[in-house]
Amino acid sequence: MTTAASHSARAHSFNAAAAQYAANRPSYPPALFDAIEDLAGRPLAGARVADVGAGTGIATALLHARGADVIAVEPGDGMAAQFRRSHPGIPIVRGNGNTLPLAAASVDFLTYAQAWHWTDPRLAAPEALRVLRPGGALALWWNISPLDVPWIATQAERMAASFSDIATPPSVEANGSGTRAALADPMRCLDFTQRKVRWSRRVPVDTHLANIGSHSLFLVAGEERATAFLTEERRHLLAAFPDGSVEETYDVELLVATKPLATEPLTPNA
Repeated sequence: MTTAASHSARAHSFNAAAAQYAANRPSYPPALFDAIEDLAGRPLAGARVADVGAGTGIATALLHARGADVIAVEPGDGMAAQFRRSHPGIPIVRGNGNTLPLAAASVDFLTYAQAWHWTDPRLAAPEALRVLRPGGALALWWNISPLDVPWIATQAERMAASFSDIATPPSVEANGSGTRAALADPMRCLDFTQRKVRWSRRVPVDTHLANIGSHSLFLVAGEERATAFLTEERRHLLAAFPDGSVEETYDVELLVATKPLATEPLTPNA
């Protein structure tokens, strides 16, 4: 399978696991949205926000709760159907970040939660600048499992050894926010500011396994292979956490870029 085909297969793999994704994926801490407002220099409350690659609506619902006038953009059938079941009061349109179904200069914030790496940044960055109002902000973020937590590092090693043949999207495996920013905008149209927010949640071992099992790595590996790994992983986790609960730690890696107020044509940064 070509790299492009593999990337596409992984991007579409979530549609068959939308309910599992909605039930087990981690959310985001209030401090993340504080950081977005700080870096953007404006509040989310009352702002027009488009949440792209919204999936089942984990981030969209939090933006809505923050007081934003939010619309979701989601390309996948399964994910969009789950979104509508979970959040019937929030509008959703079908589309993706490469060709946004939004008017020019129509939003104050454009957000991508765990989703920018499924775009082609060469297309998505100019599209972001097109739909943002002057002074509007593009916010990209990822929940990253920090490797300075010993049990997480050990689990990551087991996953890498078991699925070494399945490539990870570049902006997901990037080591450090500086590298991630370069991958997020290879055309250098955007000037990103970076922030990292650490947080954690305590969940049962089975919830943690369902969480990691909803990642595209497992979804494209096939049921037999994924089940074999997760069964063995459950044994490792119960040995490490005999009470049956796991403290999942995350670093939210946040990138925010603001569209200039100037009206002259935008050109890539020198």
